[in-house]
Amino acid sequence: MDCCQCRGMESQFDRGEAERKLRAYRRGGPVLSTRILLDALVAEGVAGMTLLDIGGGVGAIQHELLKAGAARATDVDASNAYLDAARAEAARQGHADRATFHHGDFVALADAIEPADIVTLDRVICCYHDMPALVGRSSAKATRLYGLVYPRDTWWVRAGLQAENALLWLQRTPFRVFTHRSAEVDTVVRRNGLERRFKRNAGPWQVVVYARQTVS
Repeated sequence: MDCCQCRGMESQFDRGEAERKLRAYRRGGPVLSTRILLDALVAEGVAGMTLLDIGGGVGAIQHELLKAGAARATDVDASNAYLDAARAEAARQGHADRATFHHGDFVALADAIEPADIVTLDRVICCYHDMPALVGRSSAKATRLYGLVYPRDTWWVRAGLQAENALLWLQRTPFRVFTHRSAEVDTVVRRNGLERRFKRNAGPWQVVVYARQTVS
């Protein structure tokens, strides 16, 4: 991957981090913000749907939606360690034959990735330097639902992310976290013909689901 931020993800989300997150998922299931997103998507109906999960981590969204009746899942992630963990969990849960995995920067790979009924980015926007490209290209792939979890647009969340970046700088890692205005994210999504259907806060995170406008 040529993207400096994506190379930073490989070191930030390494095998140790992936194993820790996988143990936590197996022990307690998805974290609160992810569970809120999953419940909102399932309420819309996911049976027979396809999923594109960008930056899927250990695969919590994929595993849960496949168990809820989704037909297939595609995972695109910049971390090889996370992809390995997601593959292992898919095999353990018995749906490896319904999951496909791609390693790399989604923005660079987007032309080769098929659209899906549901597209999700769970705590991913804050890890990417070019929000308009990521949100624009990913929301264009959503034929029905588009689900996001990203930092709330508040001063204290922005201050926390700035402090995290200071620590990353001290650790000499190229990885950084980013703040993006909610209105700017919303504008990019709406340009692709989606309208907000659901929004809820969970601590420092906001969970938002958009739906594709249908022509009657």
